[in-house]
Amino acid sequence: MAGWFEISLASDGQFRFVLKAGNGESILNSELYKTKAAALNGIASVQKNSPDDARYERLTSKNEKPYFNLKAANHQVIGASQLYSSEQSRDKGVESVKNNGPSEVIKDLTI
Repeated sequence: MAGWFEISLASDGQFRFVLKAGNGESILNSELYKTKAAALNGIASVQKNSPDDARYERLTSKNEKPYFNLKAANHQVIGASQLYSSEQSRDKGVESVKNNGPSEVIKDLTI
């Protein structure tokens, strides 16, 4: 099964989206957006940029856990991953976003 996006409301009324893999696991989390239209623009940016390996910033957190950010052409972060236990796991996460990011399926949980 292919991945999909879910748009939801945060407790403060702002919008966010999550990219989910075919198994339902969250693989990329967005920032908060003031409008649903802005969140949909963020999804469009993931769809466009996720196949490009150069758009991934592979990082290590302060507690030594690997993670990644997906960035747009203007270098703004579109989404961030979870913290992983190893660089190998993080790299599998990047591959999953590359494969699932172009998905056109959007589940709107705000309605």
